[in-house]
Amino acid sequence: MIGADVGTVGEREFQTETTGRFGRSGGTYRAIGHEFELEFVPVRNFRVEVGSTFASHLISGVPGLDDQRRLSWQGASIDFRYRFLNRETAPFGLTFATEVHGHRVDETTAEAVRSLGTEFRLAFDRELVPDRIIAAFNLLYESEWTRVVGGGVMERDSTAGAALGMLAQVRPGFLLGGEARYLRKYEGIGLEELAGQALFVGPTAFFQLSKGSRLTASWSIQAWGRPAGSIASLDLVNFDRHQARLVFGVNF
Repeated sequence: MIGADVGTVGEREFQTETTGRFGRSGGTYRAIGHEFELEFVPVRNFRVEVGSTFASHLISGVPGLDDQRRLSWQGASIDFRYRFLNRETAPFGLTFATEVHGHRVDETTAEAVRSLGTEFRLAFDRELVPDRIIAAFNLLYESEWTRVVGGGVMERDSTAGAALGMLAQVRPGFLLGGEARYLRKYEGIGLEELAGQALFVGPTAFFQLSKGSRLTASWSIQAWGRPAGSIASLDLVNFDRHQARLVFGVNF
């Protein structure tokens, strides 16, 4: 999830984001992405992020996936965020974010690909109790065009979803809470044919390490899911069983 804050004019930040995804429908599955980002706020309410990602995969005995053990440069991305409403002067904060990324390694299968993806997100947030409790709500849509290197077929898929989270300040500089995310995966970029759906829930924490640095940690588990045409209680074909994220940022 993201909040509606974009920073102040002239602010610059270096950020590392480590994402781990674990567990599929069988065998051993581990995918870890490590992204390095530079963030700039050139004008009021507008932020630009440029990132580069490295990926590590360990896949063994997973139905439908080739065994893989590799570490590689995955690709690059650029993200733009514009804040329409500031929660300090409006009933709630509202930010629109869009990201474009290009990948040379598939984030799920670890195959060599040529992939282009986009993401659009609306982020709302509001302080329920001033300086104590904040809640956030996200709406998202993602689309992906992927061609396996050496193959002639272009695959298209999309994901739509919503997320709700809340953080409470336990003590100055330390916030603790949780989030829930509901995602639907489709064949085709226009949400044509449902492939599966899943609900993730889990805790999240924020640590203000110093005046200019911070750390955010989150973990979620698939609490419910269902592939299309199945009566299973989890969708481990289109989604992971566990997801974890660690974000470190420092202003300079």
